[in-house]
Amino acid sequence: MLNSKLEAHYDIIKEKDMIGDDRMYDFDSIVDRRNTSCLKWDSLGTLYGREDLIPLWVADMDFPAAKPITEALERRARHSIFGYTFPSDDYYNAVIGWMARRHNFKVEREWITYTPGVVPALSYCIRAFTEPGDKVIIQTPVYHPFYSVIRDNWREIVRNPLKLEDGKYHMDYNDLMKKIDSRTKMLILCSPHNPGGRVWKEEELKELADICIRNNILIVSDEIHFDIVYSGNRHIVLGSISDEIRDNCVVLTAPSKTFNIAGLQVSNVIISNEELRRKYRAEINKDHVSTPNIFGGEALIAAYNESEEWLDELLEYLECNRDFFIDYINKRIPKLKAMKPEGTYLIWVDCRGLNMSPDELKDFFVNKCQLALNDGGMFGEEGKGFMRFNIGCPRSLLKEALERIEKAIDMV
Repeated sequence: MLNSKLEAHYDIIKEKDMIGDDRMYDFDSIVDRRNTSCLKWDSLGTLYGREDLIPLWVADMDFPAAKPITEALERRARHSIFGYTFPSDDYYNAVIGWMARRHNFKVEREWITYTPGVVPALSYCIRAFTEPGDKVIIQTPVYHPFYSVIRDNWREIVRNPLKLEDGKYHMDYNDLMKKIDSRTKMLILCSPHNPGGRVWKEEELKELADICIRNNILIVSDEIHFDIVYSGNRHIVLGSISDEIRDNCVVLTAPSKTFNIAGLQVSNVIISNEELRRKYRAEINKDHVSTPNIFGGEALIAAYNESEEWLDELLEYLECNRDFFIDYINKRIPKLKAMKPEGTYLIWVDCRGLNMSPDELKDFFVNKCQLALNDGGMFGEEGKGFMRFNIGCPRSLLKEALERIEKAIDMV
């Protein structure tokens, strides 16, 4: 049986049974996102061949944004003039305050550079800090745009596969050191890890950084999921570990995953090293990328200054979603093995127990389970036989998705 906390939730999904009646925000209600040019819902026919799927794929959530964010956007919209803008003092102070308050990382204003997204920032970093033909290390399986931003900029991918031990990923430092040569110039770190959900410990990050410093390798740390961390774990911003590490890394952050505002296209690059910062800004200036979307800036300020209570309630809800999902898989669908994430709202599921080829697996989940998921192979060779699930949705949708899998497997 499911554990008692989740069993009470299984037939009647009432969030008040999980975290009390004093919750301010409603994460249970289903908001219809169809016909809003929503990538997650409105592209199912194009991408998966049918419309009747529960989409648990692309990494955005099906929850309304925090009230302070929507109110800030409404106030700005009522002004009715939407001309050119720039990052204000409030914008920089919001970022600085958030990094200090939530992550114990003291950031100076001049270190911060606006960017429209973390993936564009990765591309700018590759062009700013490496040359065509240089090698860039990634720790696979990993977020799939890491591959394309390296290849599309005419650099060479070096795979440093993670080791899967005791149900979670670990860095393989011995393999890393074997892969380094004179052409190796950069390592892109995914922290927290997507798709595996690891929240790297300080000693793991320090060992990685020490290897890179000794070999003159710059670390670009994608920390976009850094606020989605579950109890018992703590995200360590790479640049917060020491001054030496801080000056040998670029930290990429955003409020987009945290507050479900990816469509507003606002994120930040944090570079303490003046020479690196100059090179980065010279690169983005070639494309004249320097000012945020007028609504993105307002949303960031409201998110970081006024929306922590929403985030704290979201984390409780997501943690219950995670535990519900893991417990259901373990007890009712034992052919699947779900990796328990320490952070992110993504769960990496080993489906190799179904004994299906990658094509059969995709067909099974789309046409038998009627689910839209991220196929593990897109994250690299090591991801074949896995599927990535997005649990950032009302629990009733998650429950229905799991029931569909259980029913479909019983019929195999």
